[in-house]
Amino acid sequence: MLDCLETMMAYRTPLFLAALLAAPLAHAAPGPQAQREIAQLIGSLDGSQCRFQRNGSWHDAAEARAHLQRKYDYLLKKDKVDSAEQFIERAASQSSMSGKAYRIQCPGQAEQTAAAWFGARLQALRQRTP
Repeated sequence: MLDCLETMMAYRTPLFLAALLAAPLAHAAPGPQAQREIAQLIGSLDGSQCRFQRNGSWHDAAEARAHLQRKYDYLLKKDKVDSAEQFIERAASQSSMSGKAYRIQCPGQAEQTAAAWFGARLQALRQRTP
């Protein structure tokens, strides 16, 4: 029984090491649906007349869109986003530098966190898309 266990472990160790070494080579990348959703989320700022607060300063929708696109591009290069939820969590919710939550204020609506605003947009997109 002990010989069988040792033989099994002898085969498992090289397989485990191979998998461990290959892991950094695997790349997370958003699939087509996630890419479309993320593009629509970023684009939802276009023409919205919403204001976007980051690190205590308010920015117009065009500046916010450009900022979020840069953050998304960075996350893509680092293989750190593969879903719309990850985009919201890692790019659209808070400052990477200060940790402060982003906020959005749209005409006729109460100010809210960007995470809540983008989360609602994502839910609406998914309800419209079969």
